[in-house]
Amino acid sequence: MTLRALFAIPGDPETPTGGYVYDARLQGAAMGAGLDLPLLRLPAGFPDPSPNVLAQTLAILARADAPLLIDGLALGTLPEAAIRALPVPVIAMHHHPLGLETGLPPARSAALLAEEAGALRACVQVITTSRTTADTLIALLGVPAGKITVAAPGLDRAAMAPRTGHPPVILGVGTISRRKGWDVLVDALAQIAGLDWTCVLVGPDDRDPEAAAALRAQISAVGLWDRIRLTGALSAGALHAAYQGADIFCLPSRYEGYGMVAAEAMANGLPVVVSHAGALPEAVGDAGLLVPPGDAPALADALARLLGDRPEADRRAAASHARAQTLPGWDRTAEIVANAIREALKS
Repeated sequence: MTLRALFAIPGDPETPTGGYVYDARLQGAAMGAGLDLPLLRLPAGFPDPSPNVLAQTLAILARADAPLLIDGLALGTLPEAAIRALPVPVIAMHHHPLGLETGLPPARSAALLAEEAGALRACVQVITTSRTTADTLIALLGVPAGKITVAAPGLDRAAMAPRTGHPPVILGVGTISRRKGWDVLVDALAQIAGLDWTCVLVGPDDRDPEAAAALRAQISAVGLWDRIRLTGALSAGALHAAYQGADIFCLPSRYEGYGMVAAEAMANGLPVVVSHAGALPEAVGDAGLLVPPGDAPALADALARLLGDRPEADRRAAASHARAQTLPGWDRTAEIVANAIREALKS
C-alpha cells in the first residue's frame, strides 16, 4: 500500500546545492518505493528566518493532513514546542548540523546546535545522509541511535571520463562558500603554478556573497585568473559534461554531511582529492586522496602527485570508478526512506 507523506522544503526546490538535489532526487524515486511524497513548499529565509517567515512556516505546517518529512534547513530552527504541537508526526530529513557551518560566530553556532537538538527531540524519526552525520547527531545533539536511519544519496552510473585535457583540468563542484574551502584550493594552486593545469569551479556564487567576493579577490591577488574559471551553477547536462571534461576532481571542504559531488566524480572515473572532513572519507573510501582540511601545502602535494604521475592518476581513476559501482542508486535511497517512515509511524 502506498504511504503518503508531505515533504516540506524551504525556498526554491530547484536550488543547485547538494541538499536540494538530494531532496529532488528522493522525490523523483519515492513512488517506486511505494511512497507518495508531494512537495510542501515553505518560505525562503532559512536557516535565519524572520519572525514573519517563521510564523508563515508554522501556519503552513499546521495545515498538514499527512506525516511531515521536513528538510533540516528549516527544521533545525523550528521551536521544539511548535513541532510537538503539529497535528501529524514529523520526520527529519537531516543533511548536516546547521550549527557546524564554517565561519559562524561561536554564540550563533551554539544557539543553532541547541535549536537543532530541540527540534530533533520532537521528531519521531531522523533520516540522515551519512553514518558520519548520524554519529555526529548522537554525540553532539543527543539524538538516540535507535531514532536514526541513514539513507545515503543515490548515484547515477556513468562512463569513465577520457581525462585527456591539455592542460589537465582540475574540477571543483560546490557552492562558493567558506565551508567548501575554495580559498584553500586557490592557495594550493598558487603553490603549484609551475605545473601545467587549469581549474574549473562549478557552483552558485550567490549563496555567500562575501565568500564569493573574497575568492575573486584572492584569485586576482595570486594572478591566476587566466587559469581558474568560475562557471556559476550549471544544468545537470552541463555538469555531466564538466565531469567528463575533467582530469582530476577536488573538494577541499572544511565540513561535509556527505559529499554527493565527490561520489559523482568517482562515477565518472575521476581521481579525487578531498579533505578529511565530515563524511567525505565515508563517501570516497580508500579510492581518493585525503588531506587535512585547511592544509594548502598538503593539498598542493596531492594535486601535484596526480598531475605528475599518470600511472598513479590512472590507478586512482580506476579505483574511483570501481567504488562508484558499489554505491546505491536512488531507488535504494527511496526504499530506505520509505521503510524508515513506515516504521516510525508504527511506534
